[in-house]
Amino acid sequence: MADSLFDLLGSKNFDEPTEATIIKRFVQEKYQKTVSVTVREKDIIIAASSASFANALRMQTTQLQRAVGTQKRLIFRIG
Repeated sequence: MADSLFDLLGSKNFDEPTEATIIKRFVQEKYQKTVSVTVREKDIIIAASSASFANALRMQTTQLQRAVGTQKRLIFRIG
């Protein structure tokens, strides 16, 4: 057993909502970039590093909602 429990759980953020984790993983796998995600009661805010990247993510709204399994409104911001 090469992996220790610390290695397996060390990268998991237990305070982060599941929706945020799924969105960050989706973006990392598809674009190899990181985003900031804020989950609120009725919406999810996704902050991208540039306008073109935010627009590319905006085109993936349906796929993101499907991956997360939510009908919350996705808001894309530059920041």
